[in-house]
Amino acid sequence: MTSSLDTSDIDRYIGVPLGRSGAVEPIHVNDIRRWAQAMRHPNPLYYDAEYAAQSRFGGIVAPQSFTVVCDAGHGARPALQGKIPESHMLFGGDEWWFFGPRIVAGDMVTVEQMAFDYRLTETRFAGPTIIQRGDNHYTNQRGEKIALQRSSAIRYRPAAARGTGAYAGLEEETEWSDEDLARLNKEKEAYIATIRGLGHGRRSWDEVNEGDELPAKVIGPHSVVSFTTEWRAYTMNAWNTMFREEYVPTEDRGFTAEMSVTGDVDLDPEFGDGAYYGASRGHLFERYARRIGMPRPYGYGASMGAWILDYLSSWAGEWGFVAHSKAQYRGPALTGDVTYLRGTVTGKETSMVAGQGAVNIAYVMTNQKDDVLSKGTAEVLLPQD
Repeated sequence: MTSSLDTSDIDRYIGVPLGRSGAVEPIHVNDIRRWAQAMRHPNPLYYDAEYAAQSRFGGIVAPQSFTVVCDAGHGARPALQGKIPESHMLFGGDEWWFFGPRIVAGDMVTVEQMAFDYRLTETRFAGPTIIQRGDNHYTNQRGEKIALQRSSAIRYRPAAARGTGAYAGLEEETEWSDEDLARLNKEKEAYIATIRGLGHGRRSWDEVNEGDELPAKVIGPHSVVSFTTEWRAYTMNAWNTMFREEYVPTEDRGFTAEMSVTGDVDLDPEFGDGAYYGASRGHLFERYARRIGMPRPYGYGASMGAWILDYLSSWAGEWGFVAHSKAQYRGPALTGDVTYLRGTVTGKETSMVAGQGAVNIAYVMTNQKDDVLSKGTAEVLLPQD
């Protein structure tokens, strides 16, 4: 059945540099604050100037997840090369390697991109499916390599996804009572207390043991409002904020007409907004969510990846560092649902970085029904005593 998806146009892009993109102006401290707010990331290191002044950084620094904000396509573009007629896409996962430099206000970050590979498979969600991967190389104005992001895109036919009924029965949102919401707020407060408890202190590699459980983090309930807040925190979604130097222009990826840009973006930039028109409108509008096989509006894959990085880095503390994370996305965060993140230390080993040891972590993201939305592994560096 996979032969029903035409991959002939993809092959010519694999391994071909796509070009360079980035913001047209330096990062502002309020960009960082806006991102922390949108990701519901309550670490004051990323928004409170007085608190951050007492940190090892001496001021507000961007969370490692902010790196994705620096791209003109939140990491998806190199995984979407080549035209597949009457198709759509969802994020399938992210793998990150971080190399050390932190992003701060005043930085100019550029991204070099290249399609990496693809494979054909069958999925319960949409039948014939292509899993395509692409690389994003993030570099600052000093030429320092910040990170490599390898994103995965699930490319499929919406008509096939509607036919499988994989998410049938999930059209109605969960109803949360006042008591339920109060309980969720208590869970959030308990998690925030772990961040504040560590504060500017060090989480030592020597004190961490295999089998240790990371504190659980809850995000939500999600809504169209919260997803819109996320979308507006990506720099690319404000008019004329990004540049793109394309070696290989690939604007037509074969998306269905209703999920494509239909107006003159140069005349009215609203057409290029992404939320109102184009491939991302399914996140915020029930009508278009259902057209692509989702039961109701759903969250952004790039945001799911950010939640993971924020979760890991807050546990590591400001003296720790997420060196590597590899996440597979298995299901959507839907409006009305909440998201839980949990992690377990699976091992420890020496590191090539002087004075730091590596901690291996397995993490899982679920909703309130314990449906798995994402699973992955990470390597976190912590200072040694």
